[in-house]
Amino acid sequence: GEEAQNCLKAPAIIFNTFESFEHEVLEAIAFKFHRSIYTAGPFSLLARHVTDDDSQLNPSLWKEDSTCLDWLDQREPNSVVYVNYGSVTVMTDQHLIEFAWGLANCNHPFLWIVRNDVVIGDSVVLPQEFLEETKDRGLIVSWCPQEQVLSHPSVGAFLTHCGWNSMLESVCGGVP
Repeated sequence: GEEAQNCLKAPAIIFNTFESFEHEVLEAIAFKFHRSIYTAGPFSLLARHVTDDDSQLNPSLWKEDSTCLDWLDQREPNSVVYVNYGSVTVMTDQHLIEFAWGLANCNHPFLWIVRNDVVIGDSVVLPQEFLEETKDRGLIVSWCPQEQVLSHPSVGAFLTHCGWNSMLESVCGGVP
C-alpha cells in the first residue's frame, strides 16, 4: 500500500525482526531496493529487560488476565492448545461457534482468548452445551499475557491468526 511505498523514500528501513531469523529476506530487500536495512526486534523481548518501575510500558492493547497462568500450571507439559486470533481480528457468531465445537471435538486442554468485541456487530455468546462439555479442560479469557503463555511449559500448540507479533512471540517461546 501507500505506507509501503513511502518506505522507499527513506534512506534506511527498520524491521521488527532479527538478522538470524530472516537473513536472506533482509539481504534481498536491501539489494532490491538499495536501502540500508536495520533490525530492531523482536520488540516483544524488550519487556523482559524492563524493570518493575517501568511496568507502564506494557504494549498490550487489552487488559491482561494473568489468572490463566495459574490454570496452565495445573496442566501437563506440552498438552494445552493456546488459541488467540489477535487484537483486531473479528468474525461472525457462526464462525466463533464453529471454532468452539472444533476445540470441544479435539479433546485437548485449551486456553482460548475470546475478546468481548470479536463477534462482528454482536456480543459473544457461546453455546451452553459447549461450556458444559469443556469446563474441565478449557479456559476462556478475554486477553492474556501472551509471551508468558507461549513460554509456559504446558503450552504445546498455538492456533493463531498469524500476525507478525504473534509469530515472533511464538518463535521466541518455542511453540509451534
